[in-house]
Amino acid sequence: MLFLRRTLPLIIAFAVGLIGILVFYIPHSGAQSLEYELTKWDRIVAAFALALGIYSLMRLHWGRVRRQQAGWAYSFLVFVGFTVMFIFAIYNDGHGPFNPQVADSGPFVWMFNNVQVPADATMFSILAFFIASAAYRTFRARTPEAAILLVSAIIVMIGRVPIGGLISDSIPELSQWLMAVPNLAAKRGILLGVSLGIVATSLRIIFGIERSYLGGGEE
Repeated sequence: MLFLRRTLPLIIAFAVGLIGILVFYIPHSGAQSLEYELTKWDRIVAAFALALGIYSLMRLHWGRVRRQQAGWAYSFLVFVGFTVMFIFAIYNDGHGPFNPQVADSGPFVWMFNNVQVPADATMFSILAFFIASAAYRTFRARTPEAAILLVSAIIVMIGRVPIGGLISDSIPELSQWLMAVPNLAAKRGILLGVSLGIVATSLRIIFGIERSYLGGGEE
């Protein structure tokens, strides 16, 4: 039993991880075919992971509805929305008032365009006020670093609107320079750090150092 719960998953993770790395450095048709097969298996595993995620989400919200915790009505709406969209996804063939000759038609697409998209727009519109409030608290020039951040943010914001060009032609150019040089350099540094972190985590999983995915944490 311990072999199936611990040893076998470690062997599979090591073999698949090692193969996934080596196929990128083997210029052979067999390696490309193997990579293609691994890609298909990755999609299958992702589908099962999606099903597991949906089950976990439904179980969480069902517990809130059953115990009638604070905000349980929103959890009930999760079930309603999921059921309606699931049925419409199966029925999305253009029957009824929807035109079957149009590719982007059907009740599922209609619900997405007329419910999901406006809801997303509303959520992000509300989020803009929270961002503005957080920016006001953050951009207080209490330190030299905060002052530099404040000045840079003001230049970028003014340079992105027409009034910046009316004040001076240099403001839009300076705004573009700030986005293309310091901002891009910082972004690439962050991406480099994230990439190294991904590589380090992958190696830890391949060599069995990181075992949290087994459910029992590291040993």
